Amino acid sequence: MVEFTLWDILRNLLLAARWTVALSLIAFLGGGLLGLALLVARLAKLRGAEPLVAGYVQLFQGTPLLMQLFLAYFGIALFGVDVSAWTAAGVALTLYTSAFLTEIWRGCVLAVPKGQWEAAQSLALSFGEQLRHVILPQALRVAIPPTVGFLVQVVKGTALASVIGFVELTKAGTMITNATFRPFAVYSCVALMYFALCYPVSAWSRTLERRLHVRR
Repeated sequence: MVEFTLWDILRNLLLAARWTVALSLIAFLGGGLLGLALLVARLAKLRGAEPLVAGYVQLFQGTPLLMQLFLAYFGIALFGVDVSAWTAAGVALTLYTSAFLTEIWRGCVLAVPKGQWEAAQSLALSFGEQLRHVILPQALRVAIPPTVGFLVQVVKGTALASVIGFVELTKAGTMITNATFRPFAVYSCVALMYFALCYPVSAWSRTLERRLHVRR
């Protein structure tokens, strides 16, 4: 039997952590762009947009992420498309993230006083100009801390991608455990790596919240 040192375990986990970071960034950036598009459609009061976006949000917030990953991996394949674990994980986490971000940002926009909308309208600004020049700059100050904080949930949510065979930090930990028969050492290292990824983001969120509170 091959002997694994602690350094061997750490090195392999660090290699797998790259994919955890990459998947988190794809889900967060893709979900952010989609969430922003859904938010604008909702605020613009396009025909049918309100119930459709609300239903979309309820669907992805009201069902387990694990189930969404299974459906993305096995469901897309029913249409004859060869889906890799990477693609399925990226799609599922992007949709999941967008549903939460659009609702977070909607609450931040609603936090802007109604008088700001009225003032922007009185200046004969178009809807896009109202958002760009008046509403979104104010909502951004409120939105930054919870948005950054939600990134922590996205990072931890990538662990569920292991169930469809995506080799990220948790999946790598399981594979190394099966090879070394040292579950306590391996999963302790996995937990520490997740902490190393998430704690700076959480600290940054708290710092932003304090700074923005002082500026107010």
